[in-house]
Amino acid sequence: MTSTAIVGSTGLVGSHILATLLSLPSISAVHSISRRAAASTDAKLHPLVGTDTAQWPIQLSAITPPPSILFSGLGTTKGAAGSFEAQRKIDYDLNLSLAQAAKSSGVKVYVLISSGGANSKSFIPYAKMKGELEDSVKALEFEHTVILRPGLLVGDRSESRLAEGVFRGVANVMGHVGLKDFWAQDADVVAKAAIAAGLQSLEGGKPKVWEIGQAEIIKLGRTEWKA
Repeated sequence: MTSTAIVGSTGLVGSHILATLLSLPSISAVHSISRRAAASTDAKLHPLVGTDTAQWPIQLSAITPPPSILFSGLGTTKGAAGSFEAQRKIDYDLNLSLAQAAKSSGVKVYVLISSGGANSKSFIPYAKMKGELEDSVKALEFEHTVILRPGLLVGDRSESRLAEGVFRGVANVMGHVGLKDFWAQDADVVAKAAIAAGLQSLEGGKPKVWEIGQAEIIKLGRTEWKA
């Protein structure tokens, strides 16, 4: 039985990670850290709810015994945050603080939902920020670090993103002719790939740093997925 924790559980991918973890008999506990409570009343769910995100790393460190795996689907948009600087405080600063707390408290496997274009040397601010986060969490040297780099995420978001909505509509149409997987992935497939990779890493035999691109996401989260 495996104890887990998740941040970003109310987001597009994170909500699917949470639901899937709760459905798996092999998962004994799911500790979710978020601003608002999840709708689930599952006995395995241990919600830690607080609007002061500065306290989240402290709350994570206080979980006893520490979870074996931490999943991070935490992220926002420039529009929702109000500025790129405010977005960075969540996407980079808060994510890194939580990863540092996880490492210090004894979490063995860290699973990050990143971005297909992540590159710390990119001239695109968002891609550069995501790449810098990847580099920083790798440097923490968890027993295993898993980084997923999906393309466009397809699914229902609670917040409105007009441009993404148009592209998701196109992706859904492309899915009917078998072309979507080349550039977009369903959020639930990404979530299942993250869980599969995290559990496989915990079992051993996987790279210390496992970087998973779009084709492997489809393989792990759909083709080979077994609940």
